[in-house]
Amino acid sequence: MAKRHSHTGSPHGLHSLLELRALGEIALLPLSWPLMKGIPRGDGHPVLLLPGFMADESTLVALKRFLRGRGYDVASWGLGRNVGLQPRHVDALVQQIRHLHHRTGRKVSLVGWSLGGVFAMIGALQATDCVRQVITLGSPVSVDEHGSKASPLVKALYRMFAHPMGPAVHAMQPRIRKLRQRELPPVPISCLYSISDGIVPPQEATIDGDPAHCENIRVAGSHIGLGFNPMVLAIVGDRLAQPEGGWTPFKPGGASGAFYRMLTHAKLPV
Repeated sequence: MAKRHSHTGSPHGLHSLLELRALGEIALLPLSWPLMKGIPRGDGHPVLLLPGFMADESTLVALKRFLRGRGYDVASWGLGRNVGLQPRHVDALVQQIRHLHHRTGRKVSLVGWSLGGVFAMIGALQATDCVRQVITLGSPVSVDEHGSKASPLVKALYRMFAHPMGPAVHAMQPRIRKLRQRELPPVPISCLYSISDGIVPPQEATIDGDPAHCENIRVAGSHIGLGFNPMVLAIVGDRLAQPEGGWTPFKPGGASGAFYRMLTHAKLPV
């Protein structure tokens, strides 16, 4: 079984301070871009990108450009700023997934960053027949009954912009309660996480699930920089290139695999 990370508690205070690393990850991306031409091209199926909390489509620009360059039919959610798990946004997302499936005649892959990954999991549970796979980037997909251990700043922002009683209110929605009860969509799921994430702790960004279709992939970097992180983009490209019905866990080999393990100190499978 794919196992959640054994970390407990909130992100380390030092990791939260080091979220400014994201600026370095953004600066490194143009230098890494030519190296990512070796990532397999896709088969043109639709990919829906979902932004994180308090973010909008503009934060997905690197992912969108990279995936379009790999041949995918890329769309973003079109709902403006992500201001929490609002029921109307959940409903609109499910409708959009079904529309993309109907328009293209192909199943949709969902890629969600931070809270966008929670939306992706809910969308896959609600429209399973339309979804090909789910990829989450530092997303709090495994919050337990004692509540989230995410950064206090994030909780304060959620109370300010999403709901005055905090994320617990939205987490009690029936559709979201399924995730709290560890009900996962029956599609391939790849959860990318960083043990030095200063926003969402590793145990919440990983899942317990059948390794036949679930995996947790460690990456090196900050939370805020995940959507611009060259390693993350390369892994997302690798996962999306898996043939429909022929998904296998992430196992980089050769020089790239050795470099990956050196940077993440991760054993494979992760």
